[in-house]
Amino acid sequence: MTSEPIRIQPSPTNPGQTEDYSDTFYGQIGGHETFKKIINVFYQGVAADPLLRAMYPEEDLGPAEQRMLMFIEQYWGGPRTYLEERGHPRLRMRHVPFAVTPEARDHWLAAMRKGVDAAELSPMHEATLWDYLERAAHSLVNSA
Repeated sequence: MTSEPIRIQPSPTNPGQTEDYSDTFYGQIGGHETFKKIINVFYQGVAADPLLRAMYPEEDLGPAEQRMLMFIEQYWGGPRTYLEERGHPRLRMRHVPFAVTPEARDHWLAAMRKGVDAAELSPMHEATLWDYLERAAHSLVNSA
């Protein structure tokens, strides 16, 4: 992606105030719009994959997509909306109710790969993001 880094953006929790994200990974890759694209394409993959879709009890994937977007933006230095709305991420705890098998992990990574590819990140940013996503996916496996 060749977009300019996001330097100043309205604060999602206080629209009259701006926040500087230029020194963060979030800002360097284009901020909200870039992460929104990644997560949107990922959830298109979730909707089309019976194994992944079954893990989402809600009929509408929109709320799950929004939670994931808030989490990933916060993780990479963007707005801290996830923490403000949902508290500490506690990823392993939040995934305990679901049988995250190696097969489910691989399906998740395949859907996420499409999202990351859609963002057209620089090789350095793509490698950094993908390394995290792979490690996170492997750490959440909780069933054989």
